[in-house]
Amino acid sequence: MSFLEHKTIIKEGDLVLAFIGRDNLKPIYVTPGQAVNTRYGTFAHESMIGLPYGSQITSGKGYGFIYLLHPTPELWTISLPHRTQIVYTPDSSYIIQRLNVISGSKVIESGTGSGSFTHAFARTCGSKGKVFSYEFHEPRYLQAKNEFEGHGLTNVHLTHRDVCANGFDVKDLQTDEPFYADVDAVFLDLPSPWEAIPHLQSVIAKDRAVGICCFSPCIEQVTKTIEALQKHGWIDIEMTEIAGKKWDSRKEMIREVDDAVERLKDIQKRQAEGIEKKKAWIEMNKKQKEKDVANGVPLDERKRAAQEHIAENKRKKQQTERDYGFNPWVN
Repeated sequence: MSFLEHKTIIKEGDLVLAFIGRDNLKPIYVTPGQAVNTRYGTFAHESMIGLPYGSQITSGKGYGFIYLLHPTPELWTISLPHRTQIVYTPDSSYIIQRLNVISGSKVIESGTGSGSFTHAFARTCGSKGKVFSYEFHEPRYLQAKNEFEGHGLTNVHLTHRDVCANGFDVKDLQTDEPFYADVDAVFLDLPSPWEAIPHLQSVIAKDRAVGICCFSPCIEQVTKTIEALQKHGWIDIEMTEIAGKKWDSRKEMIREVDDAVERLKDIQKRQAEGIEKKKAWIEMNKKQKEKDVANGVPLDERKRAAQEHIAENKRKKQQTERDYGFNPWVN
């Protein structure tokens, strides 16, 4: 299973993103004998094997369904297990475009975190490019390493290192010789990127323009980062904030003036009918009470008869309730 290539048919061991709701995707590694449980039912993994990606399957009981989607960086961002705060698609797409990352590019990313942005970089760079990703936290490094191998990200070179202290120089995994990245773009998602910036000179390309993006949430971080960039020769520095907003489209009822007038007339009519019925009920109840007192009916018996009368009226009302049809004032 690879994020860099598209498959048509689901096989055992493949990663499937189960679409349960618009913002609810569940990653599944198809394993015989296992099942995924959702609010819409239980879905056996065996039922997914052999189906094309994009298929809709129903639960074992015949009701409720999910969609089986092919993994992409965008969908993985929604469904991945969070180990850190991640970079979401509105930010990652803008950063990739501004850094001019294309097929064949070499990119440095630090830190790896949950690996959301690494998948987007890997797909954009393609098989001819390279992503050099660094993570200082060993448990996160090991988890990311297993995910990248399982997802077929063969163009990602992951290193366990604190780049702020030890820099970006890496060794080739096969020859153990120094491997200089000669990178085209740099992305730093670090608490103190200004400490890593001085180490970039030995790994960035010298014969072409190189872009850098420092992803920082606080203006104090931004100030220190800009000072470090200026000190080490970076130019054309900009600060940008991306505010992504999701919009939902839905069908709305058309509210016509004639509908409103008709509705108001109907409400007034039912109000008048209700007032008259209430007056008649009070008068009838008063006479019935006088009659019961005159006949010596006990108070408990009168209360029980009144409750039965109310219940009977409610039942009749439900049976004869009018259907008012289309209501333009209720969504």
